[in-house]
Amino acid sequence: MQHKITKPSRLLDKKGKLIQKGYALSPILTYCRKDVARKLRLKEWDYYLIYNQKYAVALTVAQSVNIVLLSASFIDFSKAAEKTKSLFRIVSRKKFCMPESSVEGDILYQDSEVNVSFKQESMARKLNFKIRNFDNGTKFDASLELRREPKDSMVIATPFNEDPKDFYYNRKIIGMKAYGTVRYNGNNYNFLPMDTSAILDWGRGVWPYRTTWFWGVGQGTIWGNSFGFNLGYGFGNTSAASENMLFFNGRAHKINNVKFNIPTDKNNQYDYRKPWTITSSDHRLNMKFVPIIDRKTHLSALFLSTHQHQVFGRYSGTAILDDDTTIYFNNFMGFAERVVNRW
Repeated sequence: MQHKITKPSRLLDKKGKLIQKGYALSPILTYCRKDVARKLRLKEWDYYLIYNQKYAVALTVAQSVNIVLLSASFIDFSKAAEKTKSLFRIVSRKKFCMPESSVEGDILYQDSEVNVSFKQESMARKLNFKIRNFDNGTKFDASLELRREPKDSMVIATPFNEDPKDFYYNRKIIGMKAYGTVRYNGNNYNFLPMDTSAILDWGRGVWPYRTTWFWGVGQGTIWGNSFGFNLGYGFGNTSAASENMLFFNGRAHKINNVKFNIPTDKNNQYDYRKPWTITSSDHRLNMKFVPIIDRKTHLSALFLSTHQHQVFGRYSGTAILDDDTTIYFNNFMGFAERVVNRW
């Protein structure tokens, strides 16, 4: 079942439960932090990924109660290398608070080590992210502008079986164009609109202590037409809708459940470096994913842990749009990830 939400409403009722469950193509559900029942479990984040065929930059600001995460990553595909710097700050909500909307509201944070500015204007999202000591004393300075936001985006309101007051409200914008410069390690890395894609992962939610999810995105151009996709599963009760969508020239085409077929080694452990296959249950998506670099993170402390494999690589395969048009794509840059959390 794929329930499309078409009528605007508040996201949560007075008890903190989802009013509507399903997917939409724009953020028509209004999120209000005061409606959240389990505020001590609330997590909010804005994640931007900007990339071309040579390199990528990922910028994250996230907040859980009074803990703020500021993170920047630079990935060099040609060298299969990456560097990530994550900073944690304890800040009261009176001094720092994430926006309640993906359409408006700015994120501003500054101290002696980091300066972050995510600003929304009528036609652009302007991102500035500076870290004084990013890598062995070298600075990181990203100044980027995102434009040409597509007509449709992936919006989903997902409940959890464990607690009716748990929820996941997420918007993913696929296929923005970007330009700007990242200065890192003495080099200037330029991003130009003709070959640079950008995504926004905007999320607000309360969810169980143990979670696992799969997520993948790919983008490219076919004979002057933009094509991309957002794929995800494993997170919450998706009986009302999944977050799987194809995007052709900015318009969304909904598909059913997908499966990431990740190879395993002789010990039956995932081997993320070997080629994957990804298919959909309605047979509208069939593709191969060839990894370039596994950006992995393993952190564990007491009762908290995260195990992340964000694998960048190239997608090739076929996709069928709503009007039965078959799209053939080859070597589309993107990523696929598996994340296991206890927090």
